[in-house]
Amino acid sequence: MVKYLTAKHPGTGGSIKTCPEDFLVEELPLYAACGEGEHLYLEVEKRGITTFEALKRIARALQVDERAMGYAGLKDAQATTRQFISVPGRTAEQALALEFEDMRILSARQHRNKLRLGHLAGNQFTIRIRGVGSNALENARDILHVLEMTGVPNFFGEQRYGSLGNSHLIGQAIVQKKFQQAAAHIIGDPDKIAHPGWHKAAVLFTENRLAEAEEALPPRMHNERNLIRNLRQGRSAEEAVRRLPGKLLRLYVSAYQSHMFDRLVAMRLDNIETLWAGDLAYKHDNGACFLVTNPAEEQPRADRLEISPTAPLLGYKVKLAEAQTGMLEQALLAKENIRLDDFRLGSGLSMPGERRPLRIPISGIATSQQGDVLTLSFALPKGSFATTVLREIMKIGT
Repeated sequence: MVKYLTAKHPGTGGSIKTCPEDFLVEELPLYAACGEGEHLYLEVEKRGITTFEALKRIARALQVDERAMGYAGLKDAQATTRQFISVPGRTAEQALALEFEDMRILSARQHRNKLRLGHLAGNQFTIRIRGVGSNALENARDILHVLEMTGVPNFFGEQRYGSLGNSHLIGQAIVQKKFQQAAAHIIGDPDKIAHPGWHKAAVLFTENRLAEAEEALPPRMHNERNLIRNLRQGRSAEEAVRRLPGKLLRLYVSAYQSHMFDRLVAMRLDNIETLWAGDLAYKHDNGACFLVTNPAEEQPRADRLEISPTAPLLGYKVKLAEAQTGMLEQALLAKENIRLDDFRLGSGLSMPGERRPLRIPISGIATSQQGDVLTLSFALPKGSFATTVLREIMKIGT
């Protein structure tokens, strides 16, 4: 059963992302470009394409090495997004003269350093929910008031877990060093695959008919094809899995970290704003954490959403909480039959881990409704997702 922080308030229902214009994301920069330096900061508006595709197009057009470019965050392809990208050694005039399909350069200004991942304050969202009822605006405002006062549960959400919803299972198998299971999850459960070619390949894979499975895969599934080919050539499941792109493998392990974090958020959802003895509290102004030894003394700061309890993104260096909170985290590790040191995976896959707040502040809220279309605007800090707000508002498992 899905749990909601705002369970007392009915959801709006409806649907999102019926077209890219219905989901606008605007990056809030951490700092403004200073106007001088070897790097050019571009504000880019894109529609229906990934950040990586935008980087590739700009690199080709300006004839620069894509690896020398920078970006602060990845933005959804199924949306209209505005984000900042840095390019070395080019002028504003060169960038502003570019023309693309589904993308345009809004501004260009020099800066001294390359833009790095995480160099943003947050994101502003403007989202249309279509097909809502006549009470949607009132319901949304009630829910948003609770979220503004209490904080938004900091779930990663389903978008973290891939098209089959199993990326975390692949990551779990890698961490537990069950590489045969990891390979099976990568190819996919036939019962969850609608595409006929992919479904056939998955069935053949379960029957160990590897040559036929490789042949049946759709042309675009290069990683799955390489995995099967390596198995067919006699390599072990571990060798075959580890030969996949490092970026993809890290995504799988990260999805497992996210899944474990989401489970801890769900466990404390009913008192997400309450500090416990042994909590490692997060300071929202600077991201630092500290041990809570006297919850009653610190609770007023939590009530003002200055600080929040945290849970771990598990990794070999992460600090676990103490007392009651620590027992909860240790129990989850025991249930998964893993140790923190299991995240020392080598080959660029080792994950140190970090603490992440159980809730995050929401700001810049505005709402309106025309007919059966509800429009919401709000801002969230970096590293958090609009889907967790929509999950509470719509209450349809979003």
